[in-house]
Amino acid sequence: MLTFISVVFFSCKKETTQNEVWSSKSDILFLDFEKEDINNNFIDIKGSHKIVKNNRNHALEISFKKDEKITGVKLTPKNNFKLNKSKKYSLVFDAKSLGDETTFLTVYAENGNGERVRRITNIDTGEFKSYFFELTSNKTDINSGLRDTPKAWKTEATHMKISGLLYNMDFSEIAGIDFFRLEGLKDKTILVDNIRIVESPERDPNFLKGIVDKFGQNAKRDFPIKVHSDEELKKIADVELKSLAEYTLMSDRSQYGGWKDGPKLDATGYFRKEKVDGKWALIDPEGYLYFSIGLANVRMANTTTYTGIDYTDEKLYHRDPEDVTPEDSKGIIEIPTETMKTAHVVNKLRNDMFLELPKIDDALANHYSYRRESHFGPIEHGQTYSFYRANLERRYGETSKNSFFDKWLEVTENRMRNWGFTSFGNWIDPAFYHRNNLPYFANGWIIGDFQKVYSGSDYWGPMPDPFDPEFERRVIKSIDVVSKEVENNPWCMGVFVDNERSWGNESSTKAHYGLVLDGLSKGKDSYLKQQFMTILKTKHKTIGNLNKAWKTNIASWKELEKGVDYKKQNEFPEGMVADFSVMLTAFATKYFKTVHDILEDKMPNYMYMGCRFAVWGITKEVRESAAKYVDVFSYNHYKEGIGTKYWKFLEEIDMPTIIGEFHMGAPDSGLFHSGLVHAADQKDRANMWADYANSAIDNPYFVGVHWFQYLDSPLTGRAHDGENYNVGFVSNTDIPYPPMIKKAKEVNSNLYTRRFGKKIKK
Repeated sequence: MLTFISVVFFSCKKETTQNEVWSSKSDILFLDFEKEDINNNFIDIKGSHKIVKNNRNHALEISFKKDEKITGVKLTPKNNFKLNKSKKYSLVFDAKSLGDETTFLTVYAENGNGERVRRITNIDTGEFKSYFFELTSNKTDINSGLRDTPKAWKTEATHMKISGLLYNMDFSEIAGIDFFRLEGLKDKTILVDNIRIVESPERDPNFLKGIVDKFGQNAKRDFPIKVHSDEELKKIADVELKSLAEYTLMSDRSQYGGWKDGPKLDATGYFRKEKVDGKWALIDPEGYLYFSIGLANVRMANTTTYTGIDYTDEKLYHRDPEDVTPEDSKGIIEIPTETMKTAHVVNKLRNDMFLELPKIDDALANHYSYRRESHFGPIEHGQTYSFYRANLERRYGETSKNSFFDKWLEVTENRMRNWGFTSFGNWIDPAFYHRNNLPYFANGWIIGDFQKVYSGSDYWGPMPDPFDPEFERRVIKSIDVVSKEVENNPWCMGVFVDNERSWGNESSTKAHYGLVLDGLSKGKDSYLKQQFMTILKTKHKTIGNLNKAWKTNIASWKELEKGVDYKKQNEFPEGMVADFSVMLTAFATKYFKTVHDILEDKMPNYMYMGCRFAVWGITKEVRESAAKYVDVFSYNHYKEGIGTKYWKFLEEIDMPTIIGEFHMGAPDSGLFHSGLVHAADQKDRANMWADYANSAIDNPYFVGVHWFQYLDSPLTGRAHDGENYNVGFVSNTDIPYPPMIKKAKEVNSNLYTRRFGKKIKK
């Protein structure tokens, strides 16, 4: 169809035959939309498609509807495409976004076993461009420890990025290709053409070697805010410091960031919530209406990346069983000099990524740290380095030990206020707590050696058994630490406890009630199982009544007590599901009540901000249980904005709600992955941030929206799990992204009049 293709090896083959096993260096044309009988099944999902004339040829036009959970089109051939099992292939297509705005797109490829890989990208406006991804995961990519890698060969085509994790799948057959958008904020339309399967070129064996310069930047490409010398970095810092010294707080703000020009309500000396004229609001300690807009994860804990080095000193591996802080929330852990002398390479692939790492006697060697465990990745533990901290020392110098850190605290606060943000988000360095310059949220974790329960969607790990007495003991211990850190400070708004727990989801009955199914499979030594047995015996009285309701043949209560595994079952009788709902409610109620009661006892002046639900981990029973005990609902919602359909439940529970995390990233940052939502460039990214922020500001139930995170991920991935995203308002050289700052000031300067209207102070 198109006469131009941006890369030689992505040439388009016009004549194809399905199910043919193609020879080396051949392209297999999946669809070019030129034939009347395209021999494919098109299935529209909450959207529409049509074949349209494009110049002298034809293309597929896909229209996506806004606010739909899934919208797009499935392309399914009548017969699977069969590929040579001994070869590796890439999926390639040409596309462009119609209208003035780019389109964030998700593409699924399905193999002959019904397994799917998912990749994401941003489709640009203007001319057609080629987009691609490898169908078969490469061992080098998996062993790299990066969430996604740079291109492994030279091409002008856009490399679509991983959404999720890398898995090895058999793609010797292609059963379908899907073009979707997930909860898009606006209607969008794209043109797609020349969908093809291409044998992947030979990879450059050194494509990961020397990719990181001494500043932690991409060493192999330029980008707008790249730094080339220590002197340049210092000069940039000096210019910004002069600018920040001249700023003043936005004129309509109270000292806490509330709306000074709006009505003044009852002041309690602490933050609280109230519904005002049909809209939920936070109220600052002086009684002013308040909306929490800010940046999360302002700390050093996630700035380190694995170097591929480890030590022989096993004392580094020791973990205090009474510790209340997970490994990924710890800051820099100093390594003794004698221990550093035992350094040895454990992952050469990673170690070769760095052009320059400080020697142990270097002035910047104090930014080495040690990570005792990872969530996942090829390295379980080892040496890490924080380029961000090192760059702070380069920017601000070090007149005394860690004096650059004190300067960073000051600069960060000044930036937040200058940019118009009213608060920090979750996960800030406790060093900010008592500086009393910007409101913040405290954070507690419930970790420990209590019994665990699996929901089946356990991305970050299993749930705690809230009926285990050890769970309550660990909650008390964690909240006690938080309480002592906060010290009854009015600048603290509330406390988040836990993050993105695996409650289950409503995609199926089994996914919905995974916690219950796992609990039923446990024996009598399980605290949760004991509770479930009490619930069932109280309701049904006899095992016969239970069998009648469940349509089962359980011999006795004793047999059920030993554990019956229903996790492989897909169909569940109505009576069984009804009991599952009761048991899940009991589980969630116990969890939230325990946390609430302990917070009420130890920190009565602060709001319970919930556990930061993820969209993949929440059910109706859990939501309703939480509503009884949390002061504010919290959700991490990585989409393009706040629509109406997903959030319809807010009308039922009528609770103030806060977005704990969202972000967008772009490829012009030098990083190898844009993040969970993609923009075309930094200007587009800033506009997408504004769209999301305004969609929350305009919603009467939302009382805050927090971007994740303050700074970009490390280029080679955070040590915790390899995330290497362009998600910062500042880079790893601590340089703000100008379009983001400009747009933040624009949105934040109109925050309160947009949210509450032009009310005159009473």
